Amino acid sequence: MGALSALPLNRLFAANAAEAAEAEPFGRTTVVERARALASAPFAWPEPALPDSMKGLSYSEYQGIRFREDRRLFANPPSGFSVDLFHSGFIFNVPVEIFLVSEGEAAKLEYTPDLFTFQFTDPPAADIPLEFAGFRARTELNQPGVMDEFLVFAGASYFRAVAKNQIYGLSARGLAINTGDPEGEEFPFFRAFWLERPRDGRMVVHALLDSPSVSGAYRFTIRPGETTQMDVEMTLIARKEIHHLGIAPMTSMFLFNAKDRFGHDDYRPSIHDSDGLAIWNGGDERIWRPLVNPQRLQASAFTDTGPRGFGLIQREKRFSEYEDLEALYHKRPSLWVEPIGDWGAGAVNLLEIPTKEEIHDNIVAYWRPDEPLAEKSETDFTYRLTWGADAPPADVKRLRVVRTLEGVGTGEGSRRFTIDFAALDATPGDASAAEGLAPVITASEGEIQNAVFMSNPEIGGARIAFQLAYGSAKVVDLRASLVRGDAAASEVWIFRWVA
Repeated sequence: MGALSALPLNRLFAANAAEAAEAEPFGRTTVVERARALASAPFAWPEPALPDSMKGLSYSEYQGIRFREDRRLFANPPSGFSVDLFHSGFIFNVPVEIFLVSEGEAAKLEYTPDLFTFQFTDPPAADIPLEFAGFRARTELNQPGVMDEFLVFAGASYFRAVAKNQIYGLSARGLAINTGDPEGEEFPFFRAFWLERPRDGRMVVHALLDSPSVSGAYRFTIRPGETTQMDVEMTLIARKEIHHLGIAPMTSMFLFNAKDRFGHDDYRPSIHDSDGLAIWNGGDERIWRPLVNPQRLQASAFTDTGPRGFGLIQREKRFSEYEDLEALYHKRPSLWVEPIGDWGAGAVNLLEIPTKEEIHDNIVAYWRPDEPLAEKSETDFTYRLTWGADAPPADVKRLRVVRTLEGVGTGEGSRRFTIDFAALDATPGDASAAEGLAPVITASEGEIQNAVFMSNPEIGGARIAFQLAYGSAKVVDLRASLVRGDAAASEVWIFRWVA
């Protein structure tokens, strides 16, 4: 190993002016063994408890607590990355242990107020025992010499990342349990992180997860760039049987866009972090499900065996569709999950929650296995997360759904739908994209009327337009796609209309 990748822990802590406990041997099995030890005992909230003075911090007071720039981890000597730690307090009430790893040894980073600056509040007394709340990482993502933030782990098991020229949007989570269930959701949390010294353009982060129902050991191998990729290896150890388990969960926000502005009087044409759920199922079908902000809680399950991928996608990239110079929704990332190995039978679950404000995340997607997690069982999952522009294309010629529009139909009890398709390499002005293609449109209830298929040279693609006469139906599941002979030529558009 080179000097930068094999820095002894005593030098690593000295370089970062941080206090360390005694080093101990470390490997991935270290985290697995700690997870097993947690699962073998009744659940207990980690110590030390956050003092009331820190719980009572306002948002502004908490934002005024900053990790000192001269204490950033892995910055001296340079590793290509740097890490800031988050102070506990405000809504971050879980004490999180931080360990630094080098040459097969790990040592705990001890909290001291000297690691932080306090702008709007006094530092906690030196004798108050505290841990950290999480961390953020930087690298030269967008231009040489500028260390841009690209990764955050903070709050329960939440984390988020960006790729080049993006800003933060949706979040991922380590695990979801009982999401949307009437008895309430359980939120597992990361209680410890082990940060390996970065090398070769990548970071490796180990994490210990805990909750009343399960513990877990995670290993994240993170490579930022044009897309930011994370290889996730997880071992779950169940304290009790879990029937509703969410693997690779992600959380986003959808308020409105052009297809549905009901109840929103806003100068901006659209407000959302993601506009669709994309699925590549085990039958080699590519699915696009436009997101909605429903009037009532809406849950959908897309059953599958051996899924190839799924994700929440921010497909609309035109600034003119948002007109927001502060939120910059057109620069928000998409997140794609690629299972590694056979995940068996289950479903991609989508939960859409009503909201009136863009500050609330109201979209959740995850993989739910058919088989419950048995009590005292150990289960492994491996997958890759890609933060980038869109879902990876099946091929550049297969047409994608690029726009969904909905409005009142021409008769009572009807709705009009328009769907635009275009290939990844579409050329605006090309009127030939629809040649040789045919539409396939179905509805679970009601009747499809006045279906029209045409070229859309404005986008170099094709358009399907039709009317749904829903009659007395309260819910109608719609499906539309393009075929060339017997072969799929587009994503499958799936939409649930609700009265």
